[in-house]
Amino acid sequence: MTIIYAVIMGLIQGVTEFLPVSSSGHLAIFSGLFHIETPGLLFDVLLHVGTLVAVFLCFYRDIGKLLAELFLMIGDVFKNLNIWFSNLTSEDKRPYVKVVINGYRKFDVLLIMATIPTGIIGVWDSSLVEKMNAILLCPAICMMVTAVILFLCDRIREGDKTPRTTLYSNAFLIGIAQGIATLPGISRSGMTLTACLGSGFKKNYAVRFTFILSIPAILGSLIFELKDVDLAVIAPSDWLCYIIGMAVAAVVGFFCIRVMLVIVRRQKFLPFSIYCFAMGVVALVAWLVQR
Repeated sequence: MTIIYAVIMGLIQGVTEFLPVSSSGHLAIFSGLFHIETPGLLFDVLLHVGTLVAVFLCFYRDIGKLLAELFLMIGDVFKNLNIWFSNLTSEDKRPYVKVVINGYRKFDVLLIMATIPTGIIGVWDSSLVEKMNAILLCPAICMMVTAVILFLCDRIREGDKTPRTTLYSNAFLIGIAQGIATLPGISRSGMTLTACLGSGFKKNYAVRFTFILSIPAILGSLIFELKDVDLAVIAPSDWLCYIIGMAVAAVVGFFCIRVMLVIVRRQKFLPFSIYCFAMGVVALVAWLVQR
């Protein structure tokens, strides 16, 4: 691996992971068109680590508060378990502690509710996704579906929902939308943002929820991939390239998230919709020619 290759891959990962153009779709289409070999598994994992770093850099205040409230909430759950056991044998019944007492705790529960269907779908369709990646027609169609989703997203009016007023059913449906985005060519950010705005979220809240929700999704995929990583086959000279690629993915991803904040605020998804449709058409034509 060369440094130039690592920089290019980091650039592609950082751009396509957060802009609504589908990183998996681009990889599948480029592989099908140009027979490009995918990078090593460890390099792929590190590129995803880079995109995680970008999310943490953009939303570190929210993430810090969410983690703090999550641990406090877990503590309150154990307090309630202790109260429950105590009430079983005591005539003086003690009241339970309220667990979800503020917006950040509600946000935590919403993230958990959304992650559950994403995880189930991700595990269930992993073999299907692998098969779809190998057939150029599949990402071609999915890219055109993404184009339609982004076209509709531009036409959704901003809602007024905040974490306090969001229904748990909203989060579950958003998690299903994110799970569907595991298909090559369906943009995770585009799909999740559209689901958030369609559920009546305020724009800034929709962006925060979309990108913070990506953390457990990316972590889950990392854990799933790490079991197959063999460090013994990594050449010492490749480590520098791997680190550079990860750094590029983090920096580019950080700026792409900032761009998405502006795009969502102005609802200017049409250029991305046109781009995704064009990519889908190119892939479809290539599939027809290769038959």
